[in-house]
Amino acid sequence: MSLFLSIFPIVLLIWLMVKKNSMPSYIALPLVAALIYVIKIAYFGDDFMLLNATAASGLVSTLTPITVIFGAIMFNRMMETTGCIDIIRKWLANISPNPVAQLMIIGWAFAFMIEGASGFGTPAAIAAPILMSLGFNPLRVAVFTLVMNSVPVSFGAVGTPTWFGFAPLNLSAADILDIGRQTGIMHFFAGFIIPVIGLGFIVSREEIRKNIGFIYISVLSCTLPYVALAMVNEEFPSLVAGAIGLMVSVFAADKGWGLSKDYAKDPEAEKVPLLQVAKALAPLGMLIGMLVVTRIKQLGLKGLLTSSEPWFGFSLPGLSDITVTQSLTIVFGQIFGEAVSEKYQTLYVPAWIPFVLTVWICIVLYRTKFKDAWSFYVATVHQTNKPLLALMGALIMVKLMMVGGDDSMVKIIGKEFAAMAGDNWVYFSPYLGAIGAFFSGSNTVSNLTFGPIQQQIATDTGLSATLILALQSVGGAMGNMVCINNIIAVCTVLNVHNAEGTIIKKTVIPMTIYGVIAVIVAAIFFM
Repeated sequence: MSLFLSIFPIVLLIWLMVKKNSMPSYIALPLVAALIYVIKIAYFGDDFMLLNATAASGLVSTLTPITVIFGAIMFNRMMETTGCIDIIRKWLANISPNPVAQLMIIGWAFAFMIEGASGFGTPAAIAAPILMSLGFNPLRVAVFTLVMNSVPVSFGAVGTPTWFGFAPLNLSAADILDIGRQTGIMHFFAGFIIPVIGLGFIVSREEIRKNIGFIYISVLSCTLPYVALAMVNEEFPSLVAGAIGLMVSVFAADKGWGLSKDYAKDPEAEKVPLLQVAKALAPLGMLIGMLVVTRIKQLGLKGLLTSSEPWFGFSLPGLSDITVTQSLTIVFGQIFGEAVSEKYQTLYVPAWIPFVLTVWICIVLYRTKFKDAWSFYVATVHQTNKPLLALMGALIMVKLMMVGGDDSMVKIIGKEFAAMAGDNWVYFSPYLGAIGAFFSGSNTVSNLTFGPIQQQIATDTGLSATLILALQSVGGAMGNMVCINNIIAVCTVLNVHNAEGTIIKKTVIPMTIYGVIAVIVAAIFFM
């Protein structure tokens, strides 16, 4: 019964969102969160006040994704208003009018690099609107960018899912490196198939066939340095490989390597002056620059932006103890008097820095009229209203399912599935990681949540712990495709309404295939 009641709300949620007359996520998610609240009280017997405090922490945690979404939408509206998008569109058409080339440059290589720098769903939030501005269908762009944002994820945000996600397991540096090496190899082989599947959601098979040479030039220019770096480092594979892949992809597209001749460059096409291109790309350059310097801990800024040194604090009796750190991180402790806390890293979450800060700089740089700046600010606020409700429901749901420690609904699902699989657990391990990402919206949180379970299963069954943890990490990355938070975010940025269920039905297919690839590679190379 515990397993049934743990799984039922998720099955109900998926059914509500994928049935013929699907329910919008901003209604379905809060509804399922309320159902879980009732189940936790009525069956699991959890403390009433603890559940209230957990729900409140879910509301606070909503600040992270919603401010990232807000910043991304505001940035993209600024790019449209200032004419930067129009110039980038013309520049890409001059490099190559071939849609496959444009999709691989922006949706694969560029997003690969952004994932390496940031995470937080930022790649799709930046890449998707650019692709939509190039004339691609918004819904298809949403599916495409979600599928593409999988291979680099295990080393996203400067390797956070790997070095931080498994930190509680007290693994040696050699074990972490071994996990990274195996993870990189599994992702490398997935790179031969997943990008092609992603392209299949947006262009025809015939287009893919005609341009397969360029597709693999772009893929391998990212995945070869990616797997090579994963052999020696767990922080920079995605960031450095993405940068290399982007440069190679642009160069190859300009030369026409591996591309169909159906889209020959128009000699009469308007040439965009280099200075105009540089000015149009400047906001993206600022974004990437800020992300890099604030994520690489060796540069020192990351420590300043994540400092936990208290600055001042105060108490709201009966509600929470609030501490503001020197990095302007707001910590809500002892919520409703319970041992529940939540924080919002104001300067580190990629919202105010780099998105909003870049917008402010560009308003001055491009001499944007106050009326235009105010209009895209107001439009951004309106566009984030319903996603805010959806994200509140999603994060409260996730937080409630994690209440109870080893007896939480999430842990029950993981342990029961593991018990059913036994010695064959290696074939199911990545899907547990994907479930974690589906719930939490993060490869890092998936590794933190299910890493201990995966490690214990490996010990009990005699399987290699580093292999099972590598499969967990790959699973958390592929789970990004079906993660509710990411789907809501990309739909919001693209202004696509009530399509979450449709997207999940599409992305669950490549996610399932990804898991099969990971298991086959593990069986051939590591067992």
